Amino acid sequence: MSRVGKMPVQLPKGVEVKVEGRTIRVKGPKGQLTHHIHDSMDVTVKDGILTVVPKHLTNQVKTYYGMTRALINNMVVGVTDGFSKTLTLVGVGYKAAPKGKGVTLNVGYSHPIDFDPPTGVDLKVDKQSVVVSGADKAAVGLTAAKIRSFRPPEPYHGKGIRYENEHVTIKVGKAAVKAGA
Repeated sequence: MSRVGKMPVQLPKGVEVKVEGRTIRVKGPKGQLTHHIHDSMDVTVKDGILTVVPKHLTNQVKTYYGMTRALINNMVVGVTDGFSKTLTLVGVGYKAAPKGKGVTLNVGYSHPIDFDPPTGVDLKVDKQSVVVSGADKAAVGLTAAKIRSFRPPEPYHGKGIRYENEHVTIKVGKAAVKAGA
């Protein structure tokens, strides 16, 4: 049995959950999310508590048990509080500017990069940072990873786009190695 799967999901006030066949819909103040449930899982909602129960226990079903509960919990947290990731631009001349619902990035290339987020994801832009937020945890993470992929941090000077608390290990260059020898 999965330790994560056995835990019930508490539904806060203002969150509605509907299970229709193999689809679960979670609606709250920040939006609505849907997810397809694996055929080997049963989801029940009773008195503001959501539980996930496997129909039968095999090794394959055990892998889906905890994951299904975690995905549903992420949906509930997303429609109530939402998720966000902050990206920081590090480098001389690196900056971000809002452009409609998207962002324009100047990160050392000869041209600016225009990026429009997918639906359900919002971008808040400061000069040296971009905050990616939304109700869907996977969409927020993928959008932040896509923006970071335009200029990942390089290991010699640390320039690039990085997550807010990401640690970038700086390597010693060849000149420093020769000077020390």
